[in-house]
Amino acid sequence: MEKKSSSQLIFSFNFFFSLSLNILTAHMAMAQNQTVLINVDVGVVLNMNNSFSAMGFSCISMALSDFYASNSHYKTRLVLHTRDAKEDDVGAAAAALDLLKNVEVNPIIGPPYSMQANFLIDLGEKAQVPIISFSATSPSLSSIQTPYFIRSTQNDSSQVNVISAIIQAFGWREVVPVYVDNEYGEGIIPFLTDALEKVNARVPYRSVIPSMATDDQLVAELYKLMTMQTRVFIVHTLTSLGSRLFTKAKQLGMMSEEYAWIITNGITNELSSMDPSVIESMLGVIGVKPYVPKTKELRKFTTRWKQNNPTLDSELNIFGLWAYDSAIALAMSVEKARLTNSKFQMSNISTSATDLEKFGISKDGPQLLKALSNTTFKGLARNFQLLDGQLQSSPYEIVNLVGHWARPNNFGSIIWPGDKTSPPKGWVIPTNGKKPRIGVPVKDGFNEFLQVTWDSVTNSAEVKGYCKDVFDAVMAALPYGVPYEYVPFATSDHKSAGNYNDLVDQVYFGNYEVVVGDITIVANRSQYVDFTLPYTESGIALVVPIKRKSTAWVFLKPLSWELWLTSFFSFVFIGFFIWLLEHRINDDFRGPPLHQVGMIFWFAFSTMVFAHSKFSVLL
Repeated sequence: MEKKSSSQLIFSFNFFFSLSLNILTAHMAMAQNQTVLINVDVGVVLNMNNSFSAMGFSCISMALSDFYASNSHYKTRLVLHTRDAKEDDVGAAAAALDLLKNVEVNPIIGPPYSMQANFLIDLGEKAQVPIISFSATSPSLSSIQTPYFIRSTQNDSSQVNVISAIIQAFGWREVVPVYVDNEYGEGIIPFLTDALEKVNARVPYRSVIPSMATDDQLVAELYKLMTMQTRVFIVHTLTSLGSRLFTKAKQLGMMSEEYAWIITNGITNELSSMDPSVIESMLGVIGVKPYVPKTKELRKFTTRWKQNNPTLDSELNIFGLWAYDSAIALAMSVEKARLTNSKFQMSNISTSATDLEKFGISKDGPQLLKALSNTTFKGLARNFQLLDGQLQSSPYEIVNLVGHWARPNNFGSIIWPGDKTSPPKGWVIPTNGKKPRIGVPVKDGFNEFLQVTWDSVTNSAEVKGYCKDVFDAVMAALPYGVPYEYVPFATSDHKSAGNYNDLVDQVYFGNYEVVVGDITIVANRSQYVDFTLPYTESGIALVVPIKRKSTAWVFLKPLSWELWLTSFFSFVFIGFFIWLLEHRINDDFRGPPLHQVGMIFWFAFSTMVFAHSKFSVLL
């Protein structure tokens, strides 16, 4: 019994010792882990009172929580320092300057808008701190010229080919871009116009809207668009301005038949967050946005995000997914670069430096930039991979506000403004009601090219002829109907009002839009007007009937009677002259007078019909 108790005592002691050792080891390991963790300060510059920025920040926070939960062995931890950009360019710059000077953050995430990014990018270049933006899409922000700018979102220029393909598919020849007057709006325009030019679409007018436009300014610009012929508009604005624009367009009747509206990625991605009344005013609009595969991971994250943000007045969109992927990429890069969160090097500050210049240079910035450039992984949006400092382009999908599809080269059934299924022609007569005036010449004589006659009762002019038929055929070949009227260039008494130069000048003076007729292209006229390619050769040709006659005297037809007589008397004269020279010394030219006269005529006749081999001695 004592032996058994002794064994139990030894077992209990061993168990207690092992348990104590394990607990001690665990505490030592935890203490060791706590000592080796490196906190890396990360700045976040967003508009904190904005639902869009709130969505982005929530995705960043969830990304870091998810990442370190599955990678607890990592030695680095990102510590977020948020600053409010206050919806202002200067506010964003001040927030970034505070983070660089007082916190010495290594990377900065933000700002949300392209117009806020310029000054931040300059600060990042001077401090060698990467500026990572998940929503600054303007092509004017170049990662090649400023390597410390990382665009973890799609460049706006990547969508212009999709838009031009839509324009080409429906045969529209004129398009009016409607864009906001700032860095975001202007950045896409050069790329958009180039893409439209490749599909033979012209931009007759650019509608530029101030970023802080009032309702009256929006209405005035929309009225201007209504007076134009073009009915295809590409809207590239921020969501807030775009919502007001379409609301006013609906009120003015511009969301009806014959209108076509295309919205870019910026508005399309936030359709789910718009007010239902705004969506109601946008029915029939076509939008483009990057295609995001519906994966299992995305569905789970969307569910968790909605649970974590029940009061957030915004829906999760692709910008939130890019914010999530950006935070994951940054956490991976910080670990890969083995950053030590060292202080800034202050050697670049001079005694005469202003307060804006009083910040140092990050020692870890170049390493972090290199690690970010080489980081690739499968993100929520798509594969995350940077090329020249910006996210690689992905396929786009086309969205109709009353339908949805993503089939290349086959648009299916689209509902256009006015609840129509047939595509708009893209061109109508403007609301001022003026038809194009086609000037035609009035002349006497040859009238097969163009003839103008007047009705004696109505005094209206009727135009007909070859030139009119050609012009009518050209206008009928256009993909849209263009009503026009022929206006004779005549006085009140139906006489010509001038010559052809005067008629051409009427186009230059704006009295006619086009002149049709047998008008010759000459240099002085080309200085004032443009000509089409010629469809007839210059000059006049006569076509007359030929009356054929069979006669023995047909050999005389090549020459006139006058020429035949002149030739005959010339030969007689030559024969007489030769007789005069030869009859004294040549026996052939002697004899009776009748013989000598016969010789003269014989010589003249033989001169006309055959060579004088017999009389070669005389020559």
